[in-house]
Amino acid sequence: MQSLSLLTWGTSGWLDELTFAAGLTFLIALAGFALGALFGALAATAKLSRSRFARGAADVYTTVLRGIPDLLVIYLFYFGGSAALSSIAGLFGYTGFVGMPAFVTAALAIGIVNGAYQAEVLRGAYLAIPKGELEAAKACGMSDWIRLRRIIVPQVLRFALPGLGNVWQLVLKESALVAVIGLTVHLPAIDVFQLFTLPEVRFNDLLRQAHVAAGSTRLPFIFYLTAGAFYLLLTTLSYAFFQRAEKRALVGLRRA
Repeated sequence: MQSLSLLTWGTSGWLDELTFAAGLTFLIALAGFALGALFGALAATAKLSRSRFARGAADVYTTVLRGIPDLLVIYLFYFGGSAALSSIAGLFGYTGFVGMPAFVTAALAIGIVNGAYQAEVLRGAYLAIPKGELEAAKACGMSDWIRLRRIIVPQVLRFALPGLGNVWQLVLKESALVAVIGLTVHLPAIDVFQLFTLPEVRFNDLLRQAHVAAGSTRLPFIFYLTAGAFYLLLTTLSYAFFQRAEKRALVGLRRA
C-alpha cells in the first residue's frame, strides 16, 4: 500500500511527473514521426524517379538506417552534433563545449530512422495505385500538380495507412531510447499578467522519469511497471486512431 501511495497526484506522489513525462514522450514521437514522413516522402520519390543517382542514394539511405541499431543513431547524432556545434562555436572564439539540444537530437534521430521505413511504405503504396487511374488522368489532360493532389496523394495515404500505423507504434517504443541522452525540457518561471508566478518546471521523458522515481524511492518495479502501462496506453489509443482512420479511408470503396 505504501508503494501505491507514491502513485498519487501532488507533491507526495509521482503520478503527475509520470503523466507529464508521458506527454513529452508523445511529443518526441510525434516530432520524429513528422520528420520521418518528410524524409520518407523524399526517399520514396527518389526511389521512384528515373534518376539512377537518386535511386541509388535512396537505397543507401534505407539500407543503412534500417540496418544499424536505433540507439547507435541517437548516439551519433548527439555526440556528432555536439562536436559540430563546438567546432562552429570555436570559429567565433568560443572554446567551451556546446551540447546538441536533447529534444532536437531525439526528434532528428527518430525521424531519420523511421523515415527509412516510411519510404518503403510510401513506395509500396504508390505502386499499388492502379495504373489505369494515372493513365486516365493523363488522358483527361490533368497537370502533374492536379494529378498529384487529386489522385496520387489520396490513394497513397489510403494504401499506406496500415503500414504507417505500424511505423508509428515503433516510433513510440523507440522514443524510450532517448533516455540515454538525458532528455530534459526546462520551462522557466513566468509571471502571468503580473498576477501570479508559475514556478520553473523540468520535464523528463517517460523512461527517464521512471528511472528518477525508482532511484529516489528504491522501488524500481512499481515505477517501471507504471511506465510500461503508460506506453501501453499510448499504443492502444494510437491503434484505435489508426483503425478508425483506415475505416474512414475505405468509405465508398467496394470490398472484395
